[in-house]
Amino acid sequence: MTVSAGKLRGLKRLADDSGRFKMVAVDQRPPILKALGEKLAPRQPGYDEVSAVKALLARVLTPLGSAVLIDPDYGYSRAVDDIPARRGLLITLEDFRFEEDEGGRRTRLYPGWDVGKIKRMGADGVKLLLWYRPDAAREVVAHQQALVRQVGEACARYDIPFLLELLVYPFKGASNHTTDYIEDREKRPDLVLQSLADFADPAYGVDIYKLESPVPAGALPDPAGSDAAVAQTERLFARMAGLIDKPWVMLSAGAGMEEFRRVLTYAYRAGANGYLAGRAIWWQAFRHYPDLQAMERELASDGIGYMKDINRLTDDSAQPWQTAAAFGGAPGLADAGHDFPGRYAGFGSQAA
Repeated sequence: MTVSAGKLRGLKRLADDSGRFKMVAVDQRPPILKALGEKLAPRQPGYDEVSAVKALLARVLTPLGSAVLIDPDYGYSRAVDDIPARRGLLITLEDFRFEEDEGGRRTRLYPGWDVGKIKRMGADGVKLLLWYRPDAAREVVAHQQALVRQVGEACARYDIPFLLELLVYPFKGASNHTTDYIEDREKRPDLVLQSLADFADPAYGVDIYKLESPVPAGALPDPAGSDAAVAQTERLFARMAGLIDKPWVMLSAGAGMEEFRRVLTYAYRAGANGYLAGRAIWWQAFRHYPDLQAMERELASDGIGYMKDINRLTDDSAQPWQTAAAFGGAPGLADAGHDFPGRYAGFGSQAA
């Protein structure tokens, strides 16, 4: 299969030289706002305080990754000088403030922000977090699907990779309802699998899927075992992999270090291409806030140590993104040849 010039270059930039994704997420807004707010109570953290933390995370951790994911409102403008030029850059598209009623959640884009701006700033990819349940109200499902299609078309128009993050959530009014950006501990595997199936169609234009475990991370059996629970978990991850033909990575969703290591182990057995994770790597450092120097020491020891650990696991077990079924192991450049200048659709075209 051939890939358009912009998407091909972006995919290569987001991965390491071997084609594996080791991406650090520092775009989280509600979790960081909440963590800082608890330390600064009764007042709430402002831009300067939140952006300083994001810059610290980017500076210490990005050099160990293949790319960094950061938000445009609290993060990028403060952390731009802390992101190594030789690392890939993913930028968040969605607003962290979603709409919710009894029928489900509607994701919305950040005001004044769009795919075109992300492309023009020099980013290598666009990330959209989508709260999604296939059993939500019909109009909610239609809204979410239309939004993904809209973003996919824009990413094709601007020829930039589109990373879709899917998260199942508890309905409003449910006993386990929360608006925190954490894994739904009572989620069902069928909801995770059907959510992915709903966006597997190439018409959505997704280039990388960022996925949650089909089983709550805290309930995953030790992958070193050989019992029926391990076999069943492996089958669920394999079913997830079988639904899509594009690269996929795992998210941590607030999982602990050992929990996320188990998630990655199962995912890599099923053919995943890496990770895009944040809190599993850096959350422990927040216990030291507002002492930024103490946070940096924690990140430089436990945070970096953990990244080295999961990087080794990724090197040993993850598959390069080029091996995804859609690429057949060796994706080529679309429109290659002496007439490339005329054949390449280019910036502003509707072509992929």
